[in-house]
Amino acid sequence: MVNQTESVRARGVAKREIWAWAMYDFANSGYTTVVITAIFSAYFVKSVAGNLTWATLAWTLGLAVSYFLVLVTAPVIGAYADLHGKKKLFLGVTTIGCVVCTAMLATVGPGDLWLALLFLVASNFFFGTGEDLVAAFLPELGKREALGRISAWGWSLGYLGGLLSLGLCLAYVTGAQAKGETASAFVPVTMLITAALFALAALPTFVFLRERAEPNRHRVIHVNSLGRLAETWRSARRFQDLGRFLVCIVFYQAGVQAVVALAAVYAEQAMGFTTSQTITLILLVNIAAAAGAFAFGHAQDWIGHRPTIAATIVGWIITIVVAWLATSAEIFWIAATLAGICLGSSQSSGRALVGLLSPKDRVGEFFGLWGMAMKLAAILGPVTYGLVVWLAEGDHRSAMLATGVFFVVGLVLLFTIDIERGRQAAERA
Repeated sequence: MVNQTESVRARGVAKREIWAWAMYDFANSGYTTVVITAIFSAYFVKSVAGNLTWATLAWTLGLAVSYFLVLVTAPVIGAYADLHGKKKLFLGVTTIGCVVCTAMLATVGPGDLWLALLFLVASNFFFGTGEDLVAAFLPELGKREALGRISAWGWSLGYLGGLLSLGLCLAYVTGAQAKGETASAFVPVTMLITAALFALAALPTFVFLRERAEPNRHRVIHVNSLGRLAETWRSARRFQDLGRFLVCIVFYQAGVQAVVALAAVYAEQAMGFTTSQTITLILLVNIAAAAGAFAFGHAQDWIGHRPTIAATIVGWIITIVVAWLATSAEIFWIAATLAGICLGSSQSSGRALVGLLSPKDRVGEFFGLWGMAMKLAAILGPVTYGLVVWLAEGDHRSAMLATGVFFVVGLVLLFTIDIERGRQAAERA
């Protein structure tokens, strides 16, 4: 990767800065992989909430609350960080918050529903806010025609970080299960492993990545988050193609977020997987996701943003159908591999296109809107899934099929966007 940075780096950006920026994806991916996707989600439904009919809905509503908090605060935090040149400072605060709250999940046992929800909401809020802040560094680091590649390097490295976290947890869980330990004994330790690796791997970002935003005392921001959100959205409407893409993101990412939040739950509840089998499955997903992010990220700069994202969404639709039809573990493994490839591509390509369509002096603010779209998706997708499971009295297959509707709508909306017109509007601004 380093040998290729000469042709993609913006003026004044050192090679190690791109590596340090990508290392944050490596660091924080363990949180989503272990806590949200692979281990704690299934533990919450089965053990903490006692596998009751509303357990999946409770999990998705907890996530929805955290995403709503990010949604209403992201634009004002992004604008304040732009105004005062403090993206890195805020990133440090959110990193510490996520690490501490993830470690506190280790105190949760069977029946501790409200304690689990408290630390889930807090940790995911800090994670989501930090994700927006680190994304806002992207347009400062690379040339506009190379943002897809740089974003892909970050996502690829991120999935490797998720693999490392999950691999360490799998090694511990396998040993613990061999000794006859139950989930209430080994799941808390996996939370500590995840928190420690996040803290350690994030250090290069804060050592090497420079804060380039200059304080701007001529701009004023609202202290009211909702007021700031409305003003930012009105400003973004001048960039019609960016606005359309943000709406597109809400729909296709709703499907993605449902899969991310419920993959382990679906594997255990619908397919009968054990904890070790589920962790191994998610390991495969992360390997495929790393390959997908890297391959599609490079393809995005060559064949264009829309064809890349369209191919990804079509891949998701196929994945949903295969998972819905799967009655054997072998077919479900195929669906998981497809999901991994599409996951890596959809996350990386969307972030790169937002960077392309955003004015350079307001990237923090507009990446706050990207975060808003992602968090709306993260509310809409998982909560819809949870509601379908609850209404269908535990039928996870119906919920999986319903998730496919989001991808179909996202694909239709994608073809209403004129990317070249949007790029020119951002450059003129």
